[in-house]
Amino acid sequence: MKGLLVPVLLVLAAEAGAQVFGIRSDNLAAPSAIIVALWQALLDGSLIRATGQTLWMALAGLAVGGGIGLVLSVLLGLIPPLARLMSFSIEAFRPIPSIALLPIALLVFGFGFRMEIAIVAFACFWPVVIIGQAAIASIEPMLIEVSRVLGLGFFGRVTKIVLPAALPRLFVAFRLAAGIALIVAVTAEIVANPFGLGHDLMLAQQSLAPALMFANLIWIGIVGWALNALLLLAQRRLFGRAGLV
Repeated sequence: MKGLLVPVLLVLAAEAGAQVFGIRSDNLAAPSAIIVALWQALLDGSLIRATGQTLWMALAGLAVGGGIGLVLSVLLGLIPPLARLMSFSIEAFRPIPSIALLPIALLVFGFGFRMEIAIVAFACFWPVVIIGQAAIASIEPMLIEVSRVLGLGFFGRVTKIVLPAALPRLFVAFRLAAGIALIVAVTAEIVANPFGLGHDLMLAQQSLAPALMFANLIWIGIVGWALNALLLLAQRRLFGRAGLV
């Protein structure tokens, strides 16, 4: 609760300033007006609908990009020659901002859900690959030897030895990727996709409704905080001390 002290004081100071000096602007709004706009958007369902659209596209992109990244991370972690072969390609493509692929995604998929999911998937792919590869490559070699002694094939080794051993760090990778997914989804909606929270944010700005614009911005922050808090709680419940990473 102590962490809320500074934000609350800043909000109170902003509200006091707005009441004393008055705000008549197309760019700013008093905190009280923002709260009213946020409450109205929640009551009429527009904010909930936009949140559902953004979360669906973010999680779909996370599933696609994270799933492909997980498969590749297993291969790279268990096959060192493949990791060396792919190292240059990974380091060359990884720094490309996902939003820079927007023109290509628009040409391939057009406006809509598929374009945004593709952009989010590209962004989520990299943290899962890099953290997953490091987690799998650092597994105790004795565990791999045990799998050979047991006569496990490659698939059995991965499912019964490798993934359980690396699961805590893999969960961290997916938790980080989930935050990235939300950021990229909102950014894609601001730039090109006429759906979701990012689109509503830009629509409020273009309509000269600063209270609604800031309400959407605050709500995006709340959604991001709640998503991370849920994943962090699940991580700690599932992995105990290993979940404190």
